[in-house]
Amino acid sequence: MDKKNGKITPSAVPDTQLLCALILSLIFLWANVRDSLAQDWVRTGSGLGVEKVRLAVPDFKAANADPQNAAFLKTFNDTFWNDLDNSGIVELVSKSFYPLQVPAQPTDVTFQAWNSPPPNAGMLAFGNLGVSGGRVVVQGWLDDVKNTASAQVLGKQYMDVPTDDAVRLIAHRFADDIIFRLGGGIAGIAESKIYFVSDRSGHKEIWVMDYDGANQHQVTHLGGLALSPRISPDGSRLAFSGVAKYGWQILMYSIDLNRSVSFPHVGGDNFSPSWSPDGGRLAFSSTRGGRAQIYVCDASGGNLREMTTGKGPDVSPTWNRKTGAQIAFVSGDTGLPQVYTMEADGTNQQRMTDQGYAVSPNWSPNGQFLTMAWTRRYGAGAPGSSDIYLMDIASKQWVQLTHDGGFNDFPWWAPDGRHIVFQSRRSGKDEIWMMLADGTKLHQLTFTGRNSQPDWSWK
Repeated sequence: MDKKNGKITPSAVPDTQLLCALILSLIFLWANVRDSLAQDWVRTGSGLGVEKVRLAVPDFKAANADPQNAAFLKTFNDTFWNDLDNSGIVELVSKSFYPLQVPAQPTDVTFQAWNSPPPNAGMLAFGNLGVSGGRVVVQGWLDDVKNTASAQVLGKQYMDVPTDDAVRLIAHRFADDIIFRLGGGIAGIAESKIYFVSDRSGHKEIWVMDYDGANQHQVTHLGGLALSPRISPDGSRLAFSGVAKYGWQILMYSIDLNRSVSFPHVGGDNFSPSWSPDGGRLAFSSTRGGRAQIYVCDASGGNLREMTTGKGPDVSPTWNRKTGAQIAFVSGDTGLPQVYTMEADGTNQQRMTDQGYAVSPNWSPNGQFLTMAWTRRYGAGAPGSSDIYLMDIASKQWVQLTHDGGFNDFPWWAPDGRHIVFQSRRSGKDEIWMMLADGTKLHQLTFTGRNSQPDWSWK
């Protein structure tokens, strides 16, 4: 220590501002490390943590001179690129890096042109499309351009009627085939559907769209209110809550028959149905006993059993999609809504969230995570927004997926466990958005009317 005449000199006095700055920087560093660690376990659990393959996807070429080819190639190339870009498992090489000569068939591939800089690709997806004999034919290949001795990983041919919808479907199928091969055997989602609520017809009805927002069309035509759509695991039936003769009831719509089918009236008001993963049971919230509680019945509506008997209200049940052995739900037992889990017979009820206002739980396909809408700071003088959170069931460790994006609610998992769809008001009104399960690659799917409560098909 510096001293002069037995006194501490000014140069030896600690700089308080410097010390505070150091402490703040350490806190900031720890926050970043903590957030990074949280994102790491999210990526690991959702299958996003593996290193991404650099994939080059040049536009498919015309196989012949048919005049319909140009429009179909535009549809195919745009759809195919977007499917792979949305997959979360590949890094698409920018087309500005591609060589001038792109292949239409395997004999056209010059490996060095693709596996060296600037493209420096690991894989190459390419092919051709042509209309012939009243059919559209697409040939596609996936080559490992780093392994010239055994390059071909995949070779497929698809045929269908020459329509824009058929070409989109072929693009989805080839993308899913590639995603399955490169993504560890997990099926792609390009052919999956998202059901949701929209008021664009003048009433809140159930609508459906492709996973990427295309082909949006109305399913129900009640002319009233339809909420909480839930498609069955086999895709044959749609359960939802709607206003009927006796108030709010669980209603059923047959996708196969394209019409409503009967489902028993169980008394009281009934909301938020949820299918068990085997399709044999439904959980829902009902006021038939006076206070909203969770009930379970057979898929036909029989064998009704009460699962919760607390002070409630208990609402929004969702099954563990892997085991079917647990149900998550929202309860007001302690005041503000909180997320709970229980065994499928109603036992072993456990509170998962520790504060704030937590609603809309949904179980990941691997049974490891719950997503939810959570306002962690809630009440007068405690500013906070409703954001989408992801929680590990075993440890109750959580990570925030959306930030500063207005009101967010109703998260729902894609069948691949890599994507989440949700409702958000970030664009000024309720719309459907999609993101990867680590909160990245956020984009909007609906733009017309007000759209909410999305439900992703099981496959």
